Parts: sequence; structure tokens; C-alpha cells
Amino acid sequence: MTETEKKSGEPENNSMKITVTKNGPYIVTGCVPLILMEICNDDEGYCRTWREVKRFPVQETYALCRCGHSQNKPFCTGMHAKIGFDGTETAGNEPWLRHPRIIRGPDLELLDYENLCVHARFCMRAGGIWNLTEQSDIPEAREIAIEEACNCPSGRLVMKDRESGKTIEPDLEKSIVIIEYPPRGEHGPLWVRGGIPVLSANGTPYKVRNRLTLCRCGKSENWPFCDGNHVQN
Repeated sequence: MTETEKKSGEPENNSMKITVTKNGPYIVTGCVPLILMEICNDDEGYCRTWREVKRFPVQETYALCRCGHSQNKPFCTGMHAKIGFDGTETAGNEPWLRHPRIIRGPDLELLDYENLCVHARFCMRAGGIWNLTEQSDIPEAREIAIEEACNCPSGRLVMKDRESGKTIEPDLEKSIVIIEYPPRGEHGPLWVRGGIPVLSANGTPYKVRNRLTLCRCGKSENWPFCDGNHVQN
């Protein structure tokens, strides 16, 4: 884990990008690694760790489904055209990034961008990240709070060290992760890691972030980002 968004020792690949197409798939270019990972529970049933299941062969360019109806997920098979998929982007200028809920603890400050929640549930262990932040002068609480924030795939939860003012970010490989959560049979979003740029269909770039999640079920109301609607309550 580092306090920067750049993965140290890793050569930059400036050709990596993800482009949202109008009512169609995500076009991924620049040999972006594609990985299948599962969220794993601990002995008490809390989401705790990630398990890598599969790495797909590296491709210069590939198309990922965002309508949720592909016959070869996660890749696009053209079903968006057959079902008349409307994937009109609604995220706009991402206003939620300007007004996070802020929880100030003695040692840590938590920025909570609630609109980005994808229900990965890493934040619930040990009393929850919000309580842990308020107890961050206790070493164990501080450590768990940072771990939970860094496991949040969407970047909803961002931790800062109050003394230095630095954001505490995980050191992530530039890649796209297909998220699965077997204990609840949930097929989660596409986890874009390491600051890979995402461009809208009209060419406008979204804010580059170390962690973000893109919808792949076709149900989001915050296109192209996941808003948790893949979860069946």
C-alpha cells in the first residue's frame, strides 16, 4: 500500500484507455490486463479479501459488454443491438465527487462518496469503517479502517491521514477486474484499477481515478458507472 496513485516500479502505458460507445460496449485499448476476481468472506461472514480466479489472454483491443445480455460475458456479442439497449450516459460532470460526506477522526479523515456505492461490503467489518475512523487513534482501528477503504473497488471510501493531509490509496496494477461475489450469487461491476482513463461516447474524459467501477449489468441509473443495481434485494 502506498499514499500515491501511481504504482511504483511499473512502466507507464499511456495507450491504455476505455471508451464508452453509444448504446454499445466498452472498447478497451492498450493491452489492458483483464482479470476475474472473487470477493471472499472471513470466518464471521464479513467481506475480507480478494481472490484472483482467472487472467484472460492479453489483447491489444477488446469490447466488454455493458448491456448485461452478452452470450459470452464479459465480452460483447452484439446483443445490445438486438435488444435495443439504451445506455445513454447520465454521469455528466460527476457532481458527487465535489461533495463527499466527511467523517473526521483523531488520526484519519474519511471521504464518503455515497453515490458510488456498489455494495462490495468491505466496509462493514469490526463495527464499520465510519466508527473505526472515529476511533483511529487506536492502532488496530486505524489499520482496519485503512484496509476497508482500500478494498472499496469504486472509490466510494477514500481515506486521508489527518497529520500529513495525504490520501491513502492502494497500490493497484493497471487492469480491469470482473467482480464476482459467490456467497450471494452476485455478478458485480467492472473494477477499473490504477488510473486508466475512461472516455465518454462523445470523447469527453471522466475524472481519472485510481479506483472506479463501470456497470456491466445494464441496470445502472448513473451510466457508465455502477450504482449497485446489480444487487437483487
